[in-house]
Amino acid sequence: MFRQRSVPDDVAAVRDDHAPDALVLDCERDFETLPIPARDDLALLTDELRPFSAPDEWLPSDAPELLRRFAGTDLVVGMPGDGSVAWTHQTDPPVLFVKARVQGSPESFIDFLVAEALVEVGLDLPEHFLEFFEGRYREFAEVIPLGPAATYQLAVALCDAYKGLYTREVFADWQGTHPRLFEAWRDAGQRIEPRVDGITREVVTGTSDFPDATEFACSAIKHGIEPPAPFSALDTQAYRDHGVGYAIKWAEKTLGSLDVGSDSNSNSDSDSATSSDSNSE
Repeated sequence: MFRQRSVPDDVAAVRDDHAPDALVLDCERDFETLPIPARDDLALLTDELRPFSAPDEWLPSDAPELLRRFAGTDLVVGMPGDGSVAWTHQTDPPVLFVKARVQGSPESFIDFLVAEALVEVGLDLPEHFLEFFEGRYREFAEVIPLGPAATYQLAVALCDAYKGLYTREVFADWQGTHPRLFEAWRDAGQRIEPRVDGITREVVTGTSDFPDATEFACSAIKHGIEPPAPFSALDTQAYRDHGVGYAIKWAEKTLGSLDVGSDSNSNSDSDSATSSDSNSE
């Protein structure tokens, strides 16, 4: 299922700077969660597998089954919301997966996504939101008046915004050293910006649901585009400094002020975690 991906010089330089041991693999097939046979192949390519696991009390009772699997003792690589390029540090060395869905995308954007993942690995950022929220994910879910799938989508978005507050500083510095990757990062942000400008009004009028709006806003943050209120409160040093506690308070306050209830979200009674591709801006 895998073959080692050849990366251009600027991406190779990013790897040398941030994650020199990381493997970059092309995947023959698309996936959200890596199939078991592919995980067996992964064991042959790496020196060690270190599955992530979390105690049951971290999860709310209605958590999607796939999230329970990720929290369990089995090696689960890739989750909904990971996007076109996923990575894991549950292996030694860490591994990046370029999914088959990238076919047809501009090469410069694919290279940026690989570079972005290398930076996230090098900064030791959370692989998945459960590593970010840890034992407070149950608390987060309790303040979200939406179903488990929408709660999952919000958690993915908020974790992405948090990571973006760290990675975008690196990307901004690439203007002089890696201009091609810098332009791909900036171009993606410029394409998001018009969509984000009216997102608050769309939520209020019901033309966009809150999790989708949050996803757009958080993607804007990682591309250096400031979203409108209330999402602008996530584009702050306070969020970077306080992380999970800030995210929970923001969600509770924002959802309360917008009066967004479970009936307003079509994902609210789903028992599976679904999220749009956060890397496909």
